[in-house]
Amino acid sequence: MKQKLLLACISAALVAGLVAGCKPKDGPATGEPVPAWVPFSEVEWFDAGLGGEVVRPVSTGAGNTMEGDTIKIGMIASLSGAEKPWGDESKKGAQLAIDQANEAGGINGKQIELIVEDTGGLPATGKTATERLVSSKKVLAVLGEVASGVTGPSAEVCQSAGVPIISVGSTRTALSNTGNMFFRVCYTDAFQGAMLAKFAYDDLGIKNVAILTDKQLPYSVGLSDDFRAFFTKLGGTVVAEDFYEKGTTDFKGQLTNLKAKNPDGLFCSGYFTEIGPIARQRAAVGLDVPMFGGDGWDSSELLNSGGEGIMGSYYSNHYSNLQDREQVKNFVSTFKAKYGSEPANAMGALGYDAALVLIDALKRAAAMDSASIRDAIATTSGLEAVSGTITIGPDGNAQKAGLILKAEMYDPSKE
Repeated sequence: MKQKLLLACISAALVAGLVAGCKPKDGPATGEPVPAWVPFSEVEWFDAGLGGEVVRPVSTGAGNTMEGDTIKIGMIASLSGAEKPWGDESKKGAQLAIDQANEAGGINGKQIELIVEDTGGLPATGKTATERLVSSKKVLAVLGEVASGVTGPSAEVCQSAGVPIISVGSTRTALSNTGNMFFRVCYTDAFQGAMLAKFAYDDLGIKNVAILTDKQLPYSVGLSDDFRAFFTKLGGTVVAEDFYEKGTTDFKGQLTNLKAKNPDGLFCSGYFTEIGPIARQRAAVGLDVPMFGGDGWDSSELLNSGGEGIMGSYYSNHYSNLQDREQVKNFVSTFKAKYGSEPANAMGALGYDAALVLIDALKRAAAMDSASIRDAIATTSGLEAVSGTITIGPDGNAQKAGLILKAEMYDPSKE
């Protein structure tokens, strides 16, 4: 019994690590392929022409100025709640980048202090946490969040206060209109939606698609909107769309309705928490068409929760541990040395990159105050980061490539 339990634990650990594209370098080799998300194709950034004109009001807030002997930087992250797997990794990534900067001498001899507040994945809690950081803690800038619904209220707080915020993974396009204090290191849904539409139409040959959207999730609604706009622009047809709410466990009704419309592809824009059950249940209703979605799928749980139903599916992401780039190899190595395991999802890399953009800005800022740091962030260009080469556009968004991953059997012994 103990031997069987040990083998089961080893197998589960291998799968969990490989979900994010991790290859087990030190663990036992099974000699057999395991399910994994493997890099399938990379898509260079392009202007999809979605999202409309971006209007970025200029903040009239006074911001904060450095006091004392450390450079105080805030971070908001979901350290509890459903998005905890993302929050934990984003915090680890940001802390790693800041530790490296401090070990290298800091900024003009001053150490950077990262002050982290838990949002619980809730918009109201995120707003309160951000208010505490900018008002009580007097941070010069804020990193985070991952969820667009949490980032929105927090970004408004920063805009009002005159403190820059760099989002780790909030892709909702409309966030750019918050104002000139808002930035992000992830791509937007305007790019992600267009990238997925182009991939589905050109590479998968899907011409009639069904869409399943979490109507309670701003991220999901926005991504579905952008996907639909570009897919139809390419000449494709959305034959049906159905909806659910976060926390739903039974999707058979929606999936049966979508199947009746005879789609040749299924686009699911929600979070991994619901994608796993959807993947399993689509097989039960006979909806045997390619399934694909966005970076909300990114979790070490999805290959297990999705089972056979998720195999052969695709999703877009910002990063994979399996990418053959020196920045990725170095990041994975140092992350593992510090935390004992490889990054479980892309938010570790994006948390690192958000901190990296800020550190680069601190080095170039005319003064240690929020306004000067904001100006330096806005002029970020050609920064070699873990998730790609980052240039911040006039809309505050990172202009960088996207990645398509596929769930397939992967043999780690061949690495």
